[in-house]
Amino acid sequence: MTLRLLAEVSPQDLLAGFAELHHHLLGYVKSMALKCAVDLGIPDAIHRRGGAATLEEIATDTSIHPAKVADLHRVMELLSTTGIFSATTTANDGDAAAVVYRLTTACRFLIGSRNLSPVVQFVVSPLIVTSFLTMAKWFRISEEAEPDQAAAKSLFELAHGCSQWEMASKDTSLNTILNNSMAADSQLFLELVVAEKGRIFRGLSSLVDVGGGHGAGTKVIAKAFPHIKCTVLDLSHVVSQATVGGGNLHFVAGDMFQSIPPADAILLKNILHDWADEDCIKILERCKETIPPRKDGGKVIIMEMVRGSGQGDSRIHEMEAIQNLFMICINGMERDEHGWKKIFSAAGFSDYKIMPVFGPLSVIEIYT
Repeated sequence: MTLRLLAEVSPQDLLAGFAELHHHLLGYVKSMALKCAVDLGIPDAIHRRGGAATLEEIATDTSIHPAKVADLHRVMELLSTTGIFSATTTANDGDAAAVVYRLTTACRFLIGSRNLSPVVQFVVSPLIVTSFLTMAKWFRISEEAEPDQAAAKSLFELAHGCSQWEMASKDTSLNTILNNSMAADSQLFLELVVAEKGRIFRGLSSLVDVGGGHGAGTKVIAKAFPHIKCTVLDLSHVVSQATVGGGNLHFVAGDMFQSIPPADAILLKNILHDWADEDCIKILERCKETIPPRKDGGKVIIMEMVRGSGQGDSRIHEMEAIQNLFMICINGMERDEHGWKKIFSAAGFSDYKIMPVFGPLSVIEIYT
C-alpha cells in the first residue's frame, strides 16, 4: 500500500495523510490529558502563580510525586501543543533553560469560581466514554436482535442497559457530575445572555426553568431581575440535591413530559438537544399549554446551538459536527434553523425569532 501511494502522491502529501490518520487514531488522548489536567487542578495552579509556572512549580502545587514529573511533562507538552496551555523557554544565567507554562484563552474557561471544569469531568467520564465504544454495533442492530439491544435508543442504553436519565435517578455519582456539568455551563452562558440579551426578560413577572437542575442559571436571572418569580422544574432526585431556594427563586419536582407550572415564559436551556424530534414536540406542547398568548407576553425561551451560524469558520463547523455526533450518545441532536422550525411548527407554535449570542449558541424565542 505504501509503495503504491508513493507512486500516486508526493512524499509530503503521504506524510500529511499519515499524520492526519494518527491525529484521529489517538485524538482521544487529548481529551484524557485535558481531564487529567483538570482533575489535578493544573489550570488553577498556574492561575495562582499569576498565570505562569514551571513544570516543577506545577508539580509542587498539585502534589505530584517527584518521580512522576517527567511524565507530567508529557501531559503539559501535549496540552501546550494543542492550545490549552502555551509554553515558552526561558534561559537563566548559568542555569539550564526552563519551560514556563501559561494559560491560553481556552484554558481561562477552566479557572476561577465559574468555570467549565465540571463539563470536562462529565464528558470524559467512563460512563460516557464507554458508551461510544458501542457505536459500530449500535448502527448494525436490527429489529431481529436481542430484545434489550433492539430496544436501545442510544449508545448509552446499549452500553449500560438503561438511559442516562434512568441511571442518574439511581446513581448518585452520575447524578452529581451530570448536574454539576449542567450548572457550570448554565451559569456561564446565562451571565452572558443577561449581559448581552437581557431585554428578553423585561416585562416578565414569572418564569419556569424546565430541566433547570440545581438552578445555577436560574439564580443568575433571579438576581438580575428580582421582580420575576423564578421556578426551577426538574425531577425529584435532582431537586432534592439542590440548594434551598428563597426570595424570588423556587424549586418544584415534576416531569416536563407530564405538566409544567404556568408562567409568562418557559426557559429551555440545553434541554431539547437531548431529545429526538418526537420527544421535543411533546415537551413544547406542554410548554404551549402553560404560557399566555403572544399578545399577553407569553413565550418560550430556548437556549441552544443553531447549526450553520458560524459559516466560513472551519473550527466552529468542526465544533458543531463533534457536538452533533456527541449527542448520539443519548439519542439527542443539534439542529439548524430548518430543524428547529420543523419541531416548532409541529408543536403548534406560529412564529419564532433567533438571536445569536456566542457563535452558534443562540437564544430562540417562540410564540403561540
